[in-house]
Amino acid sequence: MRVVSAPVVPRLAAAILVLVGIQLGVLGARPAQAADPEQLDPDRVVRSVVGISAVVPPDSQSARTLGTDREGSGVVIDGSGLILTIGYTVMEASQIEVTAADGRSYPASMVAYDPVSGFGLLRAELGFTAPWLRLATADAVKEGDTLLALSGGDNRGATAVKLVSKREFAGYWEYLLDEALFTFPPIRAFNGAALVNREGRLVGIGSLLVMEAVEGRGLPGNMFVPVSALEPILADLLAYGRRQEPARPWLGVTLREELGRLMVEKVSPRSPAESAGLRPGDWIVGVGGQRFSGLADFYRKLWNLGPAGVVVPLEVMRGATLTPVPVTSADRVRFLRLNPTL
Repeated sequence: MRVVSAPVVPRLAAAILVLVGIQLGVLGARPAQAADPEQLDPDRVVRSVVGISAVVPPDSQSARTLGTDREGSGVVIDGSGLILTIGYTVMEASQIEVTAADGRSYPASMVAYDPVSGFGLLRAELGFTAPWLRLATADAVKEGDTLLALSGGDNRGATAVKLVSKREFAGYWEYLLDEALFTFPPIRAFNGAALVNREGRLVGIGSLLVMEAVEGRGLPGNMFVPVSALEPILADLLAYGRRQEPARPWLGVTLREELGRLMVEKVSPRSPAESAGLRPGDWIVGVGGQRFSGLADFYRKLWNLGPAGVVVPLEVMRGATLTPVPVTSADRVRFLRLNPTL
């Protein structure tokens, strides 16, 4: 167990008090008490955020795009050392370590990974203890609210940010959120960072740096996954390591949207798309006999065809030729080594 001298917790808690006072307009108010769940307790918030280090085998699928040594943050969400983070930080990891606010490091094990929300769950071991944060409800924040974004580990810090947008998000890696949280200004240590409201409740988990925090404007910021997406699936994740519903059909493509059409930029090795003969440069213009209006609409039409394993009839433009390409879809999770010891 590694111990690092880290006298940053009192200073960071004090800095949060200043941020709360200046940005949330409560400077001069009575100091928050830990026993009151409706008041922000800076020390509790700071100590609930941990650093995460993960080592991933080089032959894992995600190592090609995410690397083998990953760093991020996570948030303790119960008294047993359960930690919520963004899944890609720890996906396929063979070794995971969490660093508490006092600088002590502990081994951790993977509990669950959910490709739909993007969340990952860990459990810290060997005597790890830390305060935990309550989860906020879906309507706990609105556009214009000032929140706190906190990172752990070597990049430990807190920044006051504004929620500038709540909207749909479609990712090029076959990922879609009906509602994501977008904040400004951007923070660099975003993956797994905690987004906390003025009551000290966890609102979101950091996922991305984005160039358009407000749609149609060149305003950089961060995208957070709302923790309200966790509550309906938490029992499944703890019991089974994944949500207990039919898996969505996965193709294994990286897509770029241009004028409502989708260009295949990459094809994952050994994926259904590779087996079907899709290749970079193909333009997908139809799915299941239907046209679509963009990336999000394509995903919804794709996933409405049936569960993983369904044959997905794609219409593909290659040069001036329209070509039918049937793809036998698969369960994304089955292509990941979520237990690299096996």
